[in-house]
Amino acid sequence: MAVAAFAPATPLRLCSYSTFRFISFYPKSNLKALSPIRKTLLKPHALPPTFLRLLPYSMQPRRRLFCSEISAALHSGERTELEPVEGKKGEMGSTVGPFKKKLKIADIKGGADEGLDRLGQAIVVMGWVRTLRVQSSITFVEVNDGSCLSNMQCVMGMEAEGYDQVESGLVTTGASIWVQGTLVKSQGSKQKVELKVNKIVVVGKSDPSFPIQKKRVSREFLRTKAHLRPRTNTFGAVARVRNALAYATHKFFQENGFVWVSSPIITASDCEGAGEQFCVTTLIPTSQEATESLVDGIPKTDNQLIDWSQDFFGKPAFLTVSGQLNAETYATALTDVYTFGPTFRAENSNTSRHLAEFWMIEPELAFADLNDDMACATAYLQYVVRHILENCKEDMDFFNTWIEKGIVDRLRDVAEKDFVQLTYTDAIELLLRAKKKFEFPVKWGCDLQSEHERYITEEAFGGCPVILRDYPKEIKAFYMRQNDDGKTVAAMDMLVPRIGELIGGSQREERLELLEDRLDELKLNKQSYWWYLDLRRYGSVPHAGFGLGFERLVQFATGIENIRDVIPFPRTPGSSEF
Repeated sequence: MAVAAFAPATPLRLCSYSTFRFISFYPKSNLKALSPIRKTLLKPHALPPTFLRLLPYSMQPRRRLFCSEISAALHSGERTELEPVEGKKGEMGSTVGPFKKKLKIADIKGGADEGLDRLGQAIVVMGWVRTLRVQSSITFVEVNDGSCLSNMQCVMGMEAEGYDQVESGLVTTGASIWVQGTLVKSQGSKQKVELKVNKIVVVGKSDPSFPIQKKRVSREFLRTKAHLRPRTNTFGAVARVRNALAYATHKFFQENGFVWVSSPIITASDCEGAGEQFCVTTLIPTSQEATESLVDGIPKTDNQLIDWSQDFFGKPAFLTVSGQLNAETYATALTDVYTFGPTFRAENSNTSRHLAEFWMIEPELAFADLNDDMACATAYLQYVVRHILENCKEDMDFFNTWIEKGIVDRLRDVAEKDFVQLTYTDAIELLLRAKKKFEFPVKWGCDLQSEHERYITEEAFGGCPVILRDYPKEIKAFYMRQNDDGKTVAAMDMLVPRIGELIGGSQREERLELLEDRLDELKLNKQSYWWYLDLRRYGSVPHAGFGLGFERLVQFATGIENIRDVIPFPRTPGSSEF
């Protein structure tokens, strides 16, 4: 929904069905047919509200003119009447008008006075109907434009122009409407202002089968309606907080001298060495033919292996699991960089913590060690948490009330408390001493599970974020710098309450010989990493970085339990709808 304010803020005088406005809706070919009733039309309000619906189809209003009129009204804040602008379009040498930011419900109701400072202003509201209540002499329509959690309550009597659309049942939940009126003080207690309607027009009617009504529905059901679920309170709030976190992410790194780098989505390298990648190939026919294609159609070599030389890239290619290796390339030239883009894992995990497609934030710092890396991760998380607490108060109050009670206090602790750090070895000893039975046994060398991570941060340290460092090299990636003990690497994981691991990072191995030995040890093809090894040949420097799954961050910030509910269109095993 969009809102346009008209200035000056004077009472809006509308002349319903005036001769000029009524005639302007009709093709010239129909004007003669209207001549018998012209005298009637000259009298304001002489026609009943249902008159238009009784006209023959050939005399019905031309809807395209309505769109032009709304466009004209939005184009200038001076207009208090809708004016046809069809004749102004397409003129030879005409210029494009200036872009103007729309005034939205959040702008009206989001200030300290919650709209009281705008009383008496004539405004236009465009959006989607959330609820409709028709009483004997007055009708209430709740309209939302997605800019904030709050609806605009629109109040109208039967004298409002276009009220016949309410009578005929066109104004229903889900319909998009255009409403013109004056902002007045609300008589109810739920809001301070409401819109006294002068005119209402249905822009797009909603079929009665619209699946999102006032009654509550499960999030599992809403996943099957991912194209409509943003219209609910929960998913609208998630989308706004997600947007705020993305904005704060760029703001933090830009303010600290980082350069944003676009890392490739298609790659021939496996960053993690796990092999859980989606293959990108043209050897299989296009989507139109794939369902009927034969396996024998894939080209093979003489020894019956896939002939990758005939593929698009001439060798196996995959969707990236990380932009880190590419970020390291630019860090060795620009010092501090970060990537923020989609990544993919072909991991067959149907859990509330995994997605096949997700977004990653990956900064890389040159001339930096693990301590610098931990400090950067801490500063980043505290920055973005403070940002949403300060700028998304209405949505955060909603999450605090309906999703996870106490989430605001939990986030405030993260923003204000000092983070704790301890070694992986100390963490194992702490877990072994814990008077708690874990589902997964603990021993040195094991990969910590979510239950272990949450115990450390939620119970052992009372809700304080904890950074574990110096992990066994056997459970970490090939690129992490080996410590002097020969058993561990300079890696770190940031653990936060309720989520467990939120950030994972390390100091990178900048020594060429040790990196080559590690690739050989893990039986990884050094030829695939020739360019990565070159970074160690030509001006190598100590450098470090971390990765943050953006959807995990949104989960942490909103309290939403399932990761499929914090991304617009989740991609999971067996599901690629929408």
